[in-house]
Amino acid sequence: MAEQTTTFTEPVHIAVIGGTGLSRIPGFEPVATVNPETPWGFPSSPILIARHNGVPVAFLARHGAAHQFAPHEVPSRANIAALRFIGVRSIIAFSAVGSLQEEVKPMDFVIPDQIIDRTKGVRPFTFFEKGLVGHVGFADPFDKGLADVVKLCASSMVGEGVVLHEKGTIIAMEGPQFSTRAESNMYRSWGGTVINMSALPEAKLAREAEIAYQMICMATDYDCWRGTDDVDVAMVMAAMEHNGKNARHVVGAVLDQLTKKDNTDLVLAKHLEGASVGAVKFMTKPEARSPEAVKNVEYLFPGFLKE
Repeated sequence: MAEQTTTFTEPVHIAVIGGTGLSRIPGFEPVATVNPETPWGFPSSPILIARHNGVPVAFLARHGAAHQFAPHEVPSRANIAALRFIGVRSIIAFSAVGSLQEEVKPMDFVIPDQIIDRTKGVRPFTFFEKGLVGHVGFADPFDKGLADVVKLCASSMVGEGVVLHEKGTIIAMEGPQFSTRAESNMYRSWGGTVINMSALPEAKLAREAEIAYQMICMATDYDCWRGTDDVDVAMVMAAMEHNGKNARHVVGAVLDQLTKKDNTDLVLAKHLEGASVGAVKFMTKPEARSPEAVKNVEYLFPGFLKE
């Protein structure tokens, strides 16, 4: 075990957010553990930093180190702000999901490209509020460049236990209860591919923070639309235990690619730079900006509101 510190001065550009079923990465031996306090509080767990091919990579447990945060309790603003603060510009996020389509079988992987929001507004979902207005584009909620890397890596493992679906629509529901059968069938009729409780507001906040974001979904069940079986935690965890090996192999391969020098612009999310400047700087007039709101946003983008 490498000796750890509580400080790390190098910028960390890549992060993995682990959800249900991915609490560790093979060969991920932390060299530092940091826990920055943001204007929105502390992240859901201390951020572990390790080196992958010599490049620092961060790992954050979405639901806490002991899985103590329900989906609606996850401090998503603090999570994304803390990652941005240490230098992160690209996030690979994992999530267990229920399948809404026959062809997406339990243990399959889905690389989603769209989201339908069915959360209920109880989760804080923006950095731009209370005296500072910003509207960022979210037509394509996931990052195509990161998605292409994930597809390349996962496709290379097809035939080794990985079954891959290269696109799909996530239904992001509130929870923490699972769906009713009526809801599950309605989501199917909408064209939903999978359903989870974690894609939002995480993806929205990452976009506001100018961080490239891609989720990797791991199907654990057929929700409750198929047959008379209900969904329960035991079912989900059994599937994740079975699929954990594949998940860890996929994330290892993705990190192999992202840590290559020829992916620097992608990892730094150069294509997103300045998006929030345009979304915020030209909306609320300087004289009307709340000092508290400005201070909060300056935590994400130091100096970017100065005229």
